[in-house]
Amino acid sequence: MSEERKIRVLVAKPGLDGHDRGAKVIARAFRDAGFEVIYTGLRQTPEMIVSAAIQEDVDAIGLSCLSGAHMYLFPRIVELLRERGADDVVVFGGGTIPDEDIATLKEAGIAEIFTPGTSTSVAIDYVRTHVRQRA
Repeated sequence: MSEERKIRVLVAKPGLDGHDRGAKVIARAFRDAGFEVIYTGLRQTPEMIVSAAIQEDVDAIGLSCLSGAHMYLFPRIVELLRERGADDVVVFGGGTIPDEDIATLKEAGIAEIFTPGTSTSVAIDYVRTHVRQRA
């Protein structure tokens, strides 16, 4: 990845979750930190998210889930990225995710989970560091 090119992050709300305030806060924080942000909106399928990520040539995908479907949706997105040859995309998540689910999600390929109350600067620093490591 060229130093001049902004890191491209896709922020997505997979599943039927209808609340996107947190996702919008994250999207704005990443934008304000100098990232290029693509926000897909509510009620996205894993297939829609992966298709958008590939079309937009993103470096990272931020997933937000409050509905409890994270154990299916998040790993499915990683699986689809691998199938499409885009397994270099850093996938991170957040939302109301129980602590006991985090290790399983990481084993499934989610780089990091940010729980409620995490500072946006922590997520920004994490993504910036891990995208550069993969470049």
